[in-house]
Amino acid sequence: MAETEKVTFTLDRATVRTLARTAKALALPKSRVVRDAVNEYAARLGKLSEAERRRLLAVFDQVVTAIPPQPQEAADRELRELHEARRLGGRRRS
Repeated sequence: MAETEKVTFTLDRATVRTLARTAKALALPKSRVVRDAVNEYAARLGKLSEAERRRLLAVFDQVVTAIPPQPQEAADRELRELHEARRLGGRRRS
């Protein structure tokens, strides 16, 4: 284990009881439960929660259904035009 450092935190009673119950259920020291919880929390940074993931998927579903349908040849034409514009260097300023 890495070198440890003693720190002091102030927690509400409910959190202290939860920590004690969790440590007892896992047969681990409370400091290990806190360390593991902090590492787990840090690993989730930048990742979506399940609720946020579902919310964004619902938004995506709404946006996709709002895209007007168009014939395949119109989509192909648009893609050709985009490809040609990129090939020529995009917008040219005069």
